[in-house]
Amino acid sequence: MTEATPLPPADTPLGRIIAGRIAIDGPITLGTYMGLVLGHPQHGYYTTREPFGADGDFVTAPEISQMFGELIGLWLAVAWDEAGQPPAVTLAELGPGRGTLMADALRAMKMMPGLLDRVSLHFVEQSPRLREAQALAVADAGLARPPVWHDTVDGLPDDRPLLLVANEFFDALPVRQLVRRPDGFWSERMIDLDPDRPGRFRYGLSPDPSPAAALLTPRIARASLAEIPAGAIAEVQPASISIAGTIGTRLAALGGAALIVDYGHGISAPGDTFQAVKAHAHADPLEEPGRADLTVHVDFERLAAAATAGGAVAHGPVDQGSFLGRLGIGARAERLARGARNGRERAQIATALKRLTAPEEMGRLFKVLALTPPGRSAPPGFAPVPGFDAGL
Repeated sequence: MTEATPLPPADTPLGRIIAGRIAIDGPITLGTYMGLVLGHPQHGYYTTREPFGADGDFVTAPEISQMFGELIGLWLAVAWDEAGQPPAVTLAELGPGRGTLMADALRAMKMMPGLLDRVSLHFVEQSPRLREAQALAVADAGLARPPVWHDTVDGLPDDRPLLLVANEFFDALPVRQLVRRPDGFWSERMIDLDPDRPGRFRYGLSPDPSPAAALLTPRIARASLAEIPAGAIAEVQPASISIAGTIGTRLAALGGAALIVDYGHGISAPGDTFQAVKAHAHADPLEEPGRADLTVHVDFERLAAAATAGGAVAHGPVDQGSFLGRLGIGARAERLARGARNGRERAQIATALKRLTAPEEMGRLFKVLALTPPGRSAPPGFAPVPGFDAGL
C-alpha cells in the first residue's frame, strides 16, 4: 500500500474504534458516526487536525478577509446600542475556529465607546488545541477581562443580555438521515460494516420506522409518496434544533441578538447533503474517519422555527452576498484598496470581495439568519439601511 492510497477505515485509530463498536453493538446512526468522527476526544477530526486555511482542508469567510469579521463586529455593536447599551453583556461565539472572526469583530467593536468594557467574552469550543489558538487571537483585543470557554451552549451565562455569532458552526453538528419507505414511513440511515470489503463501512437502513421523523418539518413529514417518493432522503439535526431553541429562549428572556452564518437552504427540502472535505476537495465520508471534515447543509427553516418556539423573532435568512452588501462591504473594500501598498494587495482585496459576495462563490450558497427578542425591527443586513457603514 502506497502513501497515496487511502487506508481502510479499520486501519485508522478512530476507524478501529468505530468498527469495534459496530461489531459488538450493531449498526450506528449517521449522527453517531458523524459525532465520533468530528469530536472523539483522542482521534476526532477537530481534536487532532488543523483544518483551517490554505494549508488545511477548507477556508472559512474570516480566513478570506478581515472585512467579514469587521462587519459582523459592527453589526453586534449596533445590536448592543439598540438594546439600550446594557451595562453587562455576554459576547459569545459558537465554534470560533482559530479566533480570527472574533479578533476582527472586536477591533470593529472598539468604535462603539464603552462597549468592550461591558463585554464578557465566551467561546463555545471543545478542542483544547483550538482554545489555545483563540486565546492568542484575542489576547491584544483590549478586553477588560479574559475570555471564558464552554463545552456547550448551556454553559453560557444566563443573567445578562446575549450577543452571539455562529459562523459555520451548525453545518458540523451531527445529522440523522431518514429514507422514505414504500409505505410512506421513514427509516433511519445507518452505518454498518461491509461484509464484502473487510475493514470498510457501508450504508444501511433500520428495519423499523425512525422516531426521528418527528423532527421533520410538518410539510415534509406529511408529504405524500407522490410528492416525496420512496428512497428519498431527508435530514434532521437534533442538536441544531436544541441549540437554536436555547438561543431563542435566552434572547426572549434576557435581550440581545444572534447572528447565524452557514451554507444551506432557506426552506426545508429533502436531499442528501452529507459530505466530506479533505485538502479543499470532496472525499468519501466513510473513508479515513477522523482525517476529513464532515458537514451537511444547514436547514435554516428548521433553525428559525426552533428559535421562534423558544420566544425569539427570526429575521431572514438572506444570502450572504446581500447581507454583506447592505452592511457596506463594497465601501470597506474600496477603503482597503486605497490603502494597499501595491497592485497585488489591491487584487487580493478584490478577489476576497468576490469570494465572499458573488453568487457563484459564497454569496448565494451561504445564508445569514438573525434572531432578536420580540418587538425589534429588522436588524441591519436584513433590510436596506442607508448609512449603516460607519467608516471602518
